[in-house]
Amino acid sequence: QVQLVESGGGLVQAVGSLRLSCVASGRSFNTYFMAWFRQAPGKEREFVARISQSGVGTYYADSVKGRFTIYRDIAKNTVHLQMNSLKAEDTAVYFCAADRGSGTEVTVRRPSSYEYWGQGTQVTVSS
Repeated sequence: QVQLVESGGGLVQAVGSLRLSCVASGRSFNTYFMAWFRQAPGKEREFVARISQSGVGTYYADSVKGRFTIYRDIAKNTVHLQMNSLKAEDTAVYFCAADRGSGTEVTVRRPSSYEYWGQGTQVTVSS
């Protein structure tokens, strides 16, 4: 069992930056793939980024590639999402997710591929 708690959301102006954090409690944090998803009002939850158990492998949605960076601090059971050059269309509730499955480039984008979820943190980007 893993509990995930996100923090770091807030209101920021366009082209600004935010760093989201997700702290995992429970055992064996380094055996989980970790990911960030987001959900805007009236839209489906969408994949943002994913990181491997070791932190070496990362994978991003095209919409955030080059602007967002996912990384993990295994010693602190934490995964971060550094978001730079924010745009109004990045406004959403951001969720942290965890799963042990390796998946494919298709399946890792699906919310159903993840077993554990945090409660979400709101990010609002004003234009």
